[in-house]
Amino acid sequence: MMYTNLFNLKKHLFQTSLKLLACATLIGGTLNAAADVPAMSVQGNKVLVGGEVKSLGGMSYFWSNNGWGGEKYYNASTVSYFKQDWKASIVRAAMGVEDAGGYFDDPQGSKQKVRTIVDAAIANDMYVIIDWHSHYANTHDWAAAVQFFQEMARDYGQYNNVIYEVYNEPLDIPWGHIKSYAETVIDAIRAIDPDNVIVVGTPRWSQGVKEASWDPINRNNIAYTLHFYSGSHGQWLRNDAAEAMSNGIALFVTEWGSVNANGDGAVNEGETAAWMNFMRDNGIHHANWSVNDKAEGASALNPGASATGGWGDGDLTWSGHVVRGYLRDWNQIGSGNGNGNGTGCTEVSLPGTIEAEAYCAMDGIQTENTNDTNGGSNVGYIDAGDWMSYSVNVANAGTYTVSYRVASLGGGGVLSIENAGGSPVYGTLNVPQTGGWQEWTTVSHDISLQAGQQNIGIAAIEGGFNINWIALTPAGTNPNPVQSITLQAEDYSFMSGVQVENTSDNGGGMNVGWLDAGDWLAYHGVNIPTSGQYTITYRVASQSGGGSLQLEQAGGGVVYGNLNVPSTGGWQNWVDVSHTVTLNAGVQDFGLGITSGGFNINWIKVEAIH
Repeated sequence: MMYTNLFNLKKHLFQTSLKLLACATLIGGTLNAAADVPAMSVQGNKVLVGGEVKSLGGMSYFWSNNGWGGEKYYNASTVSYFKQDWKASIVRAAMGVEDAGGYFDDPQGSKQKVRTIVDAAIANDMYVIIDWHSHYANTHDWAAAVQFFQEMARDYGQYNNVIYEVYNEPLDIPWGHIKSYAETVIDAIRAIDPDNVIVVGTPRWSQGVKEASWDPINRNNIAYTLHFYSGSHGQWLRNDAAEAMSNGIALFVTEWGSVNANGDGAVNEGETAAWMNFMRDNGIHHANWSVNDKAEGASALNPGASATGGWGDGDLTWSGHVVRGYLRDWNQIGSGNGNGNGTGCTEVSLPGTIEAEAYCAMDGIQTENTNDTNGGSNVGYIDAGDWMSYSVNVANAGTYTVSYRVASLGGGGVLSIENAGGSPVYGTLNVPQTGGWQEWTTVSHDISLQAGQQNIGIAAIEGGFNINWIALTPAGTNPNPVQSITLQAEDYSFMSGVQVENTSDNGGGMNVGWLDAGDWLAYHGVNIPTSGQYTITYRVASQSGGGSLQLEQAGGGVVYGNLNVPSTGGWQNWVDVSHTVTLNAGVQDFGLGITSGGFNINWIKVEAIH
């Protein structure tokens, strides 16, 4: 252990020196002043980020081969756009090898495409997968792969951003054939880069993860490739993946599709949601296939979409819309470790509110930062069988309304409230789809409790949801009513015609701009707690004024109200403008239509009028 710690310290000091030098060195013609990202490492069956469990999401570029169509997207602008607009954390450079136009035909051109993506990822504080995108790597001259990866390791091994993928998708061949090839390439990389994560493909187009788990590679920081396509791969492959993880190996989904395994067909939204829940709940990193405008279902872009980003609603395929939506609402670093005792356990007097993260004991869950009102933390990564317990003191026996503040991207969760230990069960409740892991709503039911000090438990019968707090009040009262909801303008679900930019408004971040007549933005899954009148406030800026907007039901079928935008004296001189509208209770999909352009929007606030 001491040797390992000393080694890591030496590497850290070495990397720090290199990175300070890099800040004054031109990489790909651009000064690299990017901050470092946390190091990835493999511990047990998880690929950790900075020592913590996290699921990172991103995009895989299409084959880099000359003349295949996807190579035009291998530029720094697309990488930056994926980071800024799609909120991606990972990109994958899928360097074609043996096929026409690939590495064997054009080694220098192929390496330059990879370097472009790697340099841009480092500059944007993203992780980047350097992928030997082959189906036959073990049958070729292994020296070619060794030479390539050693060159990459010499040039980029000092950066925590880099992940090596030494074999994309082996065919239906024995694991032993893959393993011997992989060990050779791994040892060559490790001679230069001692600890960046290396990902190894598995049999049958990287679905044979069970076989790899029966005979894993005995090297440090090794993960194993799992590829799935939602139209072809369902629960059976998730079961295989779970078995592989239970056998102790870490998985990395370096490629996945929302359509069929041939890369075409319609999006299977149900299976895609199931896979998203699985990866999120198991801390698995992933990259979607693919960044291309080829006329097939797996492409994120429609034919003719810009080669440098800035894509509007009409540029995205069905898959592109779905994937962008997931990536813009993906996980934050979890601070829980999956089992053990809570650090914030104190007895809560009821009636009152329990913060979900202040458990006394738990199994399986983790905590993360929340975007809900008042901030703080929420409990997430909830799977079937997970639980938390809390110490409470009930003032009076009787019927209580239990309200849960929950968020769920795909829905399907079921929870129970019970005496800690499981008996008796006081009640169960279904958790609805709210539209995102940080799109919050309140659900409730009534239960009966005895007076006095006791320990209650919240157990997940089915997972796939987050909890922020649990409030108990005597039946018939309204606990913690939601008074306002703030939507960041750039967090739209869909849009047409707009762009985002950095804002100098209070709080920083981004704003939506370049608004013209006919542009629109849609915000799905907004929970309106009660029917009635609401004040809608818009944070706007306009150089010359004359703009106007309308709040509507997404699609324009119902218009709630119109508003003129005045001149504020500058594109970053911000003021609040508002109007009153009548809204119905429930989860709503709202649209913002631009009837006359010439202004920017930072946020929209929805406040109930009492």
